Amino acid sequence: MKLKGRRVVGGTAEGELVVSQKPLSFLGGVDPETGVVTDAESDIRGQNISGKVLAFPRGKGSTVGSYVIYALKKNGKAPKAIIVGEAETIVATGAIIAEIPMVDGIDVSKLKNGATVRVNGDSGEVEVLNSGE
Repeated sequence: MKLKGRRVVGGTAEGELVVSQKPLSFLGGVDPETGVVTDAESDIRGQNISGKVLAFPRGKGSTVGSYVIYALKKNGKAPKAIIVGEAETIVATGAIIAEIPMVDGIDVSKLKNGATVRVNGDSGEVEVLNSGE
């Protein structure tokens, strides 16, 4: 299955999906030292996003979230790529400064935890390579 979205940050990545069906806050919601989701309201709380492809409907919270994404990258704990339903400034800025491929305009409800995907930030496409859960 191929899903067509929009380029936010170019580049390509392939990996296992961690999918949240709820908006995600990076400030106070993701530990930049470990990559573990700590947001009490998150449906992926306790999961590690380090080295995975992270998908969620949109970001929420403070503009400092952009720097948390950058800190994840500096600490070697960032996701390989980010897929969002609706890019907003906080997450887009974080992905840009951390140079993480990012695509938006994707219906994340069609994605499953554990699936393997290829993200092409240049073309805005997400290809599901296997179905996961």
